[in-house]
Parts: sequence; C-alpha cells; structure tokens
Amino acid sequence: MSSSFERTPVGEGIHFSRITDPKFKHNRLTVNFILPLDKAGASDNAVVPFVLRMGCKALPDFSSLNARLQELYGASLEAGVSKFGGYQVMEVSIRFLDNRYALEGEDLAAECAALLAGITLQPKQDTSGLLDEKDVALQRVYIQDTIEAEINDKRPYAISQCMQEMCAGEPVAVKTYGYPETAAAITTASATAAYRNMLRTASVEIIFTGSGDPTAARELLSAAFKGIERQPVDYQPIKLRPVATSVREKTETMELNQGKLVMGMRCGELTTQRELNAARMFSAMYGGTAFSKLFLNVREKLSLCYYCASRFDSTTRLLMVDSGIEDTNKQKAQDEIMVQLKAITEGDFTDEELANTKMLMSNSILATTDSSTAMEGWYMAQILRGQSLSPQQDIENINTVTREEVAEAAGKVTLDTIYFLTGA
Repeated sequence: MSSSFERTPVGEGIHFSRITDPKFKHNRLTVNFILPLDKAGASDNAVVPFVLRMGCKALPDFSSLNARLQELYGASLEAGVSKFGGYQVMEVSIRFLDNRYALEGEDLAAECAALLAGITLQPKQDTSGLLDEKDVALQRVYIQDTIEAEINDKRPYAISQCMQEMCAGEPVAVKTYGYPETAAAITTASATAAYRNMLRTASVEIIFTGSGDPTAARELLSAAFKGIERQPVDYQPIKLRPVATSVREKTETMELNQGKLVMGMRCGELTTQRELNAARMFSAMYGGTAFSKLFLNVREKLSLCYYCASRFDSTTRLLMVDSGIEDTNKQKAQDEIMVQLKAITEGDFTDEELANTKMLMSNSILATTDSSTAMEGWYMAQILRGQSLSPQQDIENINTVTREEVAEAAGKVTLDTIYFLTGA
C-alpha cells in the first residue's frame, strides 16, 4: 500500500487530516461534527447536514448549487449521519476531480473547499437568522421516513432492539436518527439551535482523501472556522459494563414469517490493542465467516436457523449474535450458540481455521483501500478510537494473534440479553 495519513490541529477542537493515495483520480473533502448522543437532541442534530446540503447563502437554491457543481467538473455534495459508540457524527462532504485533470489549470481543491465552507458555515437563513423553513420541513420528512423504514428490514431492526434493551439508559443505545416522536418535533427553530450548538460545541474533524495537495483546502477551512466562537466538548470514549451479571430476555411479536433471535454479549475488559485484536479474531471464528462455528454447526450441521452470525463492535466491546429461525427452534438454537462459544473457549478449533480466518480478515481490511470513501471511514474510526493505524499495520497486528489469545478472548464473553422477535 502506498497511502499515508497525517492529522494536525487547526483550531480549538478542530483537526485537519489528509489521507494521500496516488491511485485516486478524485479527492474527497469532508467536515465531520461529533457530538455525544442524546435522545432529546438526536433528531434535530440528524436533520442539520441534510438541510445544509440543500444550498448556502451564495447559492440559495438547487438550480444555482447544481450549476456550480457542474462548473466544478461534476463535483458532488453528500450529507450523512452515523453513530460511533455513544457519539453521533454529522457530515457534509464534496467529491471532486483532482487538479491535474482540470482542463484549464483550475485549482479545484481550493474552489471545492470554498464551496464546502459556504455550505457548512454560511447556510441559507431568513432575516431572523433561522435556517430555511422549507428545507427543514422537507428534511424532517426524510428523517421521519428513515426512522419509520427501520422496521421494514427485520434483521437490523431486531439487532437494534436488542441493543436498546441491553444498554437502556446509556448513550450508546440512542438511535442514530432519533425516534418518531423526536423527529416529528423538529422545527425550524430547533434545527437552527442544533446547528448553532454544533458549530460551538462539536469536535470537528476535517478529512481530505485522495491524490491531491490538501494545502489550499486546509488553509481555507481553517480560516473559515476561525471566526466562530468555540467551546468544544472533549471527546472521550464511553465505557460500558464489561461483564454481564444476569441475563435479560425480551420477546416482541410482529407479523413475520421468520423469527429473529439476537443474543447480546459483553466481551470483558479489553485494555490493550492486542486483546482487542484477539476479540475481533474470536468473533470472526465464532460467526463471521462461511466456515465459522455458528455457520457450520448451528446452520449447516443442525439446520437450526436460516442464518447465524456474530458481530463485534471494537468501540463498545459488545458482541451481537443474530439468527433467523423457526419459532420452535428458539431454545435449541440458543443452546447451540452457547455450545459453540464454549468450544472456542476450550480451544476446539484447528490451526487451519485460525489461518483461514486471518486470511479472510486481512482481505476484508485490505478492501478498505479500494475507495476514498472507505479510506476516509477507516481513518475516521481510527481518530475516534484515539489511534492512527493504517490498514497494513492492522493486518500485521491481526496476523500475530495466537490461538491461546483467541480462546482467552472467548472466555471473557458473558451473555447479557436475549431478544426474540416472533410472529407467533
């Protein structure tokens, strides 16, 4: 790999990162606002980047905005909201052609950075300083539709519901876009207040990804943020209980043909990067591949489910095992999932299984270098974890995990919550 990463402070609670890889013909510039997840304010925060994406003071409507993007060789604007542990990340980004392909020598990096600065820092406002009322109303509907659509895909819905039960009352349980009642309550005033709070208190991560020179973008955005009064929230990873002391169960009934069983587990104290890597390896061997314990035994050998997989979150240290089952197989599937956990704890796996899992994980990590969006996502996760590991360094670390460390990681896992979505 020939990529490189560098992160520097450019303001109070503001950092600029560059991810350079010569293979990319386009660059991507993103402004990320990071705030603690809060149930009352999650929907108002979530609507902001989508409202900003609609235009700015200099380009107040879609026609003028899109005309400007076309002038910039078909540059594209994107907005999004994501969740990282107990934090909500609101982003606005622009993707554009690298300067070396500009026909008349235009500085596309500088021009696109100027446009992004206008979008994020000089939005459309009425005479009283409120965000555009029509844009807020339109994007409120989008947020509401997104929340309501969650229930249509029962698998992620069941995982989310298990998380709600498992971490009730903790920021990590708050949903990315908030809830139906908080989305319905979005107003022009509340969205404007959320935007102003975001500018004042959010940690800001500006990331330039691609083959171009980020100097102009860094200087322009740094200067743009200097005029804003800042009291940023100090970003601190949120720690959850490492061990379950009892098992909670919740059953929800809904019209569906296939039951969804989700078992939420806590993975113990993982204080070092090596312990974390061992937990990642354990999860992949447990239920993260087509040759994992859960796939080969619970699904293939015993036919207790339609699918069965495990997902480990390196940030929260939580493991979710989810499966699609016939309702009558619930207890059998549940028991066998725990049997396979015990098998790994006892070292009941071959060196070949370990080697194949390392190979698959390495290929998966390597795939993040295929696009600028994936590269940005990789390093954003590194930043939020207080790290700066490259994909290649992560692969090297993964490949040193021993079978003893995998078994030890499995032995730390405790079952916390059983959630069952049934059609019975």
